[in-house]
Amino acid sequence: MGLLGWLRWGWRQLTSMRTALILLFLVAMAAVPGSVLPQRGINPDKVNQYFESHKNLGPWLDRMSMFDVFAAPWFAAIYILLFVSLAGCVIPRVWKHYRAMRARPPATPRNLGRLPQSASYETGATPEEVLGEARELLRGRRFRVDSGDGSVAAEKGYLGETGNLIFHLALLVLLFAVGMGGAFGYRGNVLLTEGTGFSNTLTSYDAFKPGRQFGAGQLSPFSVTLDDFKATYVAQGPQRGQATEFLGKVRYKPAPLAKERSYDLRVNHPLKVGGAKIYLLGHGYAPTFRVRDGKGQIAYEGAVPFLPMDPKTLTSEGVVKVPDARPQQLGFIGVFWPTAVANEQGRAVSGYPGAANPMVALQGFKGDLGLDSGTPQSVYKLEGIPVRLKPIRMAVNPMKIGDTMTLPQGAGAVTFTGYKEWISVTVNDDPGRVPALLAAVIAILGIATSFLVRRRRVWVRARATGGGRTVVEVGGLTLGAPTPEFDEIVERLRGDAAALPESSEDPRESPEETKE
Repeated sequence: MGLLGWLRWGWRQLTSMRTALILLFLVAMAAVPGSVLPQRGINPDKVNQYFESHKNLGPWLDRMSMFDVFAAPWFAAIYILLFVSLAGCVIPRVWKHYRAMRARPPATPRNLGRLPQSASYETGATPEEVLGEARELLRGRRFRVDSGDGSVAAEKGYLGETGNLIFHLALLVLLFAVGMGGAFGYRGNVLLTEGTGFSNTLTSYDAFKPGRQFGAGQLSPFSVTLDDFKATYVAQGPQRGQATEFLGKVRYKPAPLAKERSYDLRVNHPLKVGGAKIYLLGHGYAPTFRVRDGKGQIAYEGAVPFLPMDPKTLTSEGVVKVPDARPQQLGFIGVFWPTAVANEQGRAVSGYPGAANPMVALQGFKGDLGLDSGTPQSVYKLEGIPVRLKPIRMAVNPMKIGDTMTLPQGAGAVTFTGYKEWISVTVNDDPGRVPALLAAVIAILGIATSFLVRRRRVWVRARATGGGRTVVEVGGLTLGAPTPEFDEIVERLRGDAAALPESSEDPRESPEETKE
């Protein structure tokens, strides 16, 4: 076929409705891993937990971009092909549909009795009178009417095809809006402990994912502070421990000089500020410690976020790093139980996600934390064990609030002073959000219209017979199941014809013969 022929063949295959449906199915299938597996752009903490729980499977899934599905090259390829296929399939149909709407209704078939809906009757009115009444009746029912050769042709129902085209055009707009949001928007994650806040700057985010066309200067200058967080759980019965409500009391400023406002941050009730939406993602506990070094000085005092290991009981683990301790730096690996109880083996476990009996166990290390080397480190992991850091003490019994663990070899002491709660939030600025919502609403209206409205055609033929009578034939064709409208039209035509005066002329007689 030559190069041009192959290109035409490829374009016809790509823009066929079958290909568009296949690509739409592939997009739906490709989105499944993004819904099942945690995504870095939404919750990187859960991605890290998945790697810890699936040390062999996690790296393989990561190679296939399963933790960044919607930013993966293979997903973008399917997405772009779907966009091109829909555009090439729908846009030519719009022009053809416009021409069809302006065209004359189809000519009257020769044999109306073969149509799915047909009727015939005789009347004393003339053919001209019958066709005139038919035209008026069909126009009153919003048909497009054309007449000629002793018949009337009428058609309506193009709104159904219009709705179908609007649906597909809205899908194109929806795809474009999603792409625009991905190019010009951003998404960032922040962990906030009670009493702390953040400003909308790049350095404040724990994870930040900008669009390809996004610039740091586009960040709105708002700030948010978490005052208090409260999680409510079922206390008794078979649903004990089931969460019923998460409530974060926050204060925010839309601009540095703006008045501070309050907001109750809940699940699915995001805070809207600076064109962005702030969603509540997760929560946990941040035990507070006071660490004294070997010289008796307070080297660290504050809260440390621990990550939940068990989402049902919120048993959590975390790391405390004390780089200012002297003579050697200190580090601790800890496990926190919100409601500590003993299991059958006598080991501490958490029996309830609420903090009814908070306890913590720590394992101490001393040496070099490696923070001065400039190499990035995870705040949830101690690096350099056992090369730079040596174990010095393992807490034999879990510590209650107020308990102090003295470190051997004069390394210092650590006191468990209490706990705070933390929340993780995601800040999402998507400029394509509103266009995508409008496109989705229009698409739903369009597809509903295409299902409710069907194309209908009606033909009326009238011819004179002997005795001054007129034979009227009516035929109807409906796309899909027949509708009662055809019977209503026939009954109305019968009634209108009966109301007309009978013609006394016999069309077979000449005027001279009638006069004689």
